[in-house]
Order: sequence, then structure tokens, then C-alpha cells
Amino acid sequence: MNKTVGKIGAAVTGLAVLAFAISMIIGLFRDTLFASCFASIFIALGFLPFMISLYAVGRDAEKRAVGLCGIAFGAIYAGIIFLVYFAECTTVRRNPSLSAEVLSIISYGRIGSLFFNYDLLGYGFMGLSTFLIAFTVRPENKAARGLRALLWIHGIFFFTGLLFPMLPIFSAGTGGSLGTIILECWCAYFLPVCLLGYLYFKKTA
Repeated sequence: MNKTVGKIGAAVTGLAVLAFAISMIIGLFRDTLFASCFASIFIALGFLPFMISLYAVGRDAEKRAVGLCGIAFGAIYAGIIFLVYFAECTTVRRNPSLSAEVLSIISYGRIGSLFFNYDLLGYGFMGLSTFLIAFTVRPENKAARGLRALLWIHGIFFFTGLLFPMLPIFSAGTGGSLGTIILECWCAYFLPVCLLGYLYFKKTA
């Protein structure tokens, strides 16, 4: 059952990341903010079962603490992401009369807004989660070793997610194309994580 949940989680996450990447590309030509946010909700929905299953399949009592910390930080990521994208898909989307001042706080689509910064923080916790969960991955084959390495490297996003909102990188005047490029690079990185994760659950004894 652990492996089945893991494969489903990895598949859902991977498909959602792909949908997000496509929506961002189309978003260069038309408004796809709702599609991007909706896809991101499913990234979080798949990510938690994915990470929890990696921990469960690991079965190493010595790494129980680090694994549980990874799951806890993953839950923080999911909580923040649900709030940010659910607000964008409901309150912001269904209330076109909201003032610029309000949107500068609660709209993820406004670069430099409070919720945009919350989003970066959320993905920072995602990076911390993957870094810690990587310690529970058993390097039994090439796919497992590749997965573990990618999860560890992804931990870098903890620092970018935590520090970037404090720096004048994503201010209100920042062009949307820069954010799109960065997000597309992240998608290109995380899709192999999902694929290797799926193979890990399929091959691990």
C-alpha cells in the first residue's frame, strides 16, 4: 500500500507540475492565472503523499526523526500553498472590483504582494522537506540514487524561498517574464524528481 500511495502521489505531482508549466507558457500570451493556481493546488495534493510514502518505504528507524521533520515541513508548505492559491481561485477571481491596495496584499498574481511572498516561502518549506526526506531514500539502484541527489539539491530552494522576498528581486515593478522563466526552470527540475520517485516505488524491494 505504501508504494501504491507513493506512485499515485508522484504521478499526481508530476502531472500537476506539467500542467503548471504549460499554463505558464500559455500565460505569456493570455491570462492563465486561474489554471496555474489550480494546477499548483494539485502539486501540493500529490506532494504530501509522495513525501510520506518515501519516508514509509525507507523503513529506517535511525532516520525516523529526520523523516518526520521532512513531513512536517512538507505539511507547512501544503498549508501555505492551499491558502495562497485557494484565495486566488476564489476571492480574487470572483471579485473584480477589489481595489489595487487589496490586490497588492492578497493576489498571488501581483509580484511582490504579501501572498506572492507567502508562495515563495511555501516553496522554501517544500525545499526543506525534500532535503530532509532524501535521507530516508534507500540508494538501492540508479534511480534511487538519482532521486536522492535531486531531493537534496532541491533543498537549496529553502534559502531562496526564505530570502528572496526580503530582497529587491521580486518587487512590484519586476517583469512577469522573469518569474515565468524561473518557474519553468523549476518545473524542468522537479519533473525528473517525480519520474524517479515513481520508478523508486516501482523498483524498491
